[in-house]
Amino acid sequence: MGPAVSIDQLRSALEEREEPGVAELLDVLGTVMGDAGAAGWSEPIQLKRRVYRLRFNGGHGARSVILKRSEPAVAQRNRWVAERWLPALGLGDHCATLLASASEREGQWLWQIYEDLGEDTLERQHDQPRVAATTDLIAELHVRGAGHALLPEVRSYGRDFGISFFTANVGDAIRGLDRIDGERTPQELRSLRARLLRRMYPLLADMPRRAEVLNEAGGPDTLLHGDLWRDNVFVTRWSEAARVQLIDWDHVGVGPLTYDLSTFLLRFPSAERRWILDRYREKVSGAGLRLPTERELNVLFETAEYARFANRVSWAAMAWLHEGAEWVPIELAEIERWFDDWRPTLAE
Repeated sequence: MGPAVSIDQLRSALEEREEPGVAELLDVLGTVMGDAGAAGWSEPIQLKRRVYRLRFNGGHGARSVILKRSEPAVAQRNRWVAERWLPALGLGDHCATLLASASEREGQWLWQIYEDLGEDTLERQHDQPRVAATTDLIAELHVRGAGHALLPEVRSYGRDFGISFFTANVGDAIRGLDRIDGERTPQELRSLRARLLRRMYPLLADMPRRAEVLNEAGGPDTLLHGDLWRDNVFVTRWSEAARVQLIDWDHVGVGPLTYDLSTFLLRFPSAERRWILDRYREKVSGAGLRLPTERELNVLFETAEYARFANRVSWAAMAWLHEGAEWVPIELAEIERWFDDWRPTLAE
């Protein structure tokens, strides 16, 4: 822990970063942490945009928490994951504990205070036992969530990752790219626009085939994390056991299990995907869920990934149209490289 700072210094440190709702956040922190204000806080450590680690010394020793600022709808989803949806599946201890919340005065932002899970992300340590334990939890989440009565509620407040996610994002990307034109648009961007449109129109035409595969082989809808990157997985090991916890449920939703599975598998080299898939298949099959064939899986994985590509295109197009954001050509060029580099997730 770094040098201790006073509550006023902590306030100044956050306000210097132009964070909203600092007064409301510190009021709630004082309530949650009790005597920490007298013993000393640390300078907040920014982990990523809108997320901080805060350490302090109190009467019961050192402790740390995570401060996360979100839009109210996103914060509500994360709250319901921790307090309602995962507990309903019997998986309430597989996410970070939400300690408290603080609303910014105008209601545009909400701070959430979480227990700090430490540094043991799967991104930092991805040995086979940790990956296996994570695969088991993902399978358990999908099995318990399949067809559950809470899915309509999750879909209402979260996202629907079925074929509508693919169709809507491809359509949004095409409409956004169509509007990037005119004399003020740089030639480089106009060329990128044309090449990406040549990618998008065939995807739209191919939607019926993809919908048919999803309908016939996608299986039942289930609860999805929605963003299963290795940074969002914490694995704590002791002796021969492991505890897996998933964080950042901002994109929680409902849809085919292949949406989560594709994200997770693509975080690993192609040579490692087979044993991960085989372990996942064994776990879900034991509970009565049948995975599609490799050929069908590749179609479903590709559909999910192309929908994510299209989503990025649509947001970039909107940023250009509304703000003229300078990063847009760089972003679109990167997405074009993703298309160029795309290969089937599994060897058939």
